[in-house]
Amino acid sequence: METCGGEEDDLSGDMKTGFFFFSREKGHRSGLPCPCVETAGPADSGASPWGTGVDQGMVETLSIAVIGAPGVGKTSIIRQFVYNDFSEVYTPTRTRYVYRPSVILNGNMYELKILDVPPMTSFPSSSSQEWLDLRCRGVRNANAYILVYDICCVDSFEYVKMIRQQIVENREGSSSSSGSSEVPILVVGSKRDLQRQRFTPRRAVSVLVKKTWKCGYVECSAKFNWHVVLLFKELLGSAVARGMRQNHTSIRLQGALQRNRCTLM
Repeated sequence: METCGGEEDDLSGDMKTGFFFFSREKGHRSGLPCPCVETAGPADSGASPWGTGVDQGMVETLSIAVIGAPGVGKTSIIRQFVYNDFSEVYTPTRTRYVYRPSVILNGNMYELKILDVPPMTSFPSSSSQEWLDLRCRGVRNANAYILVYDICCVDSFEYVKMIRQQIVENREGSSSSSGSSEVPILVVGSKRDLQRQRFTPRRAVSVLVKKTWKCGYVECSAKFNWHVVLLFKELLGSAVARGMRQNHTSIRLQGALQRNRCTLM
């Protein structure tokens, strides 16, 4: 499997790497599932559907804010990850939307609170500003950030550049003395399937993001489900590696997990 800095061009899909995923949410949104409402699982039979080696006692919560300019495909990336679904129809994100999938990484279970954030003119500079705008609620307190740009649109990259800098400057405790971000930030180049139309070579962006910004970098294609799993795995691994597990809210897992809702990643 390609790492963040690899050059693999095959769009055949993500390899299975022991990264488990399941979704426990259904609801509404133009007739599509809504991740804001949980569905009850089957009665607990006493046996774990995950087999041995998975700690189901406590589930840690990780909040991830996904931010990007209009039309970059951030919602498509999220829906491909959560529902294995892709639509050719573009629907602008006008309100904040929350997805609550869960994953198992290295034998530990995590609940993800994925915030699909509508385009913002700027990252909220204070908690009061955040709460005045319903679209931004929860953004400042996110445990990690995915900043999405369209590899064919230079303006969308400039937007990511602006938001990343504002996160470092305005979020309390987000920057270190070296100028790098303490909170995990992953920059994602979307629409990799259109790479012949990209505005600049991949390596130039990768070097800037990883060497200068000190952020992670992944390119993906939601349409072909290429590296969608990888980017969430990279971000979660980075968050855990930075010792964020101690800061997560621990909650009890309610109900049994459905075996047929789990996908090996």
